[in-house]
Amino acid sequence: MPETTVVLSEEVRDALAARRPVVALESTIIAHGLPRPRNLAVAQELEALVREGGAVPATIAVLDGTACVGLGKEQVERVASDPSVRKLGHRDLAPALATGASGATTVSATAFLAARAGIRVFATGGLGGVHRGWTETQDESADLRLLARTPVAVVCAGVKSILDVPATLQRLETLGVGVVGYRTDRFPGFYLTSSGERVDWTLDSPEEVAAVLRAQDGLGGPDAALIVANPVPEDEQLDPGVHDRVLGAALDACAERGITGQAVTPFLLEYLMTHTGGASLEANLAAVRGNVRLAARIAAAYA
Repeated sequence: MPETTVVLSEEVRDALAARRPVVALESTIIAHGLPRPRNLAVAQELEALVREGGAVPATIAVLDGTACVGLGKEQVERVASDPSVRKLGHRDLAPALATGASGATTVSATAFLAARAGIRVFATGGLGGVHRGWTETQDESADLRLLARTPVAVVCAGVKSILDVPATLQRLETLGVGVVGYRTDRFPGFYLTSSGERVDWTLDSPEEVAAVLRAQDGLGGPDAALIVANPVPEDEQLDPGVHDRVLGAALDACAERGITGQAVTPFLLEYLMTHTGGASLEANLAAVRGNVRLAARIAAAYA
């Protein structure tokens, strides 16, 4: 990528040059995932949590056709307040850079830019995955293929529970993306502590995760992500009974209204938030906070 199209903040550049820990953060949660003005407060909180963990935060976004790795205070405020900021996946990066657009980066775009910048650890909420009804729609998130060729550790609370979790885990296995549970043998369910699906590997400390990253580095071969599945604490998860009931109603509503393609995920997430009285949003934020704290500790151990 030409140097003129990707810019590291001075703090991030200095930290990477000195091999100090850095954690990448996505910006979609700021621009599109939370209501204003809470989105700005959460963005600032997440960066503060990274610093408390001994690492440098690198929130990533595209501003005026430049991929920015590490945002300043005014840039974060702009992403949080400007309604014209687009939502950019990996496939959208080149058009955005070429046309001078501004956009918040999703998991795929953030992971790609983080890896290009040399950042090894990325914290997010939940991954995209294989959608329910895949046999009919062939609908799966771009996150999966991108992670299959991007050497970054993604600390997340599993995949969004509105997706087909068993099919997503099978797809990750097919693509050669490593999945480890952090202090759990069950794959998390985003809003839920457990999806009920097993994971093959359990790691119990940031040092163990860092050791796996070093082993990946030493092996060479195809670059692929390591998914560190970190469950939301049981006392902060969405009530499982409420989750299942509301999600079932949301899926029915989606089918009745003929909603398909990229419109499905935002519709289901909005339905869950509205019909759980905001409880799903709080569980989401609890998961994100936990992932950011863990990512900072992993980055410190790796550095």
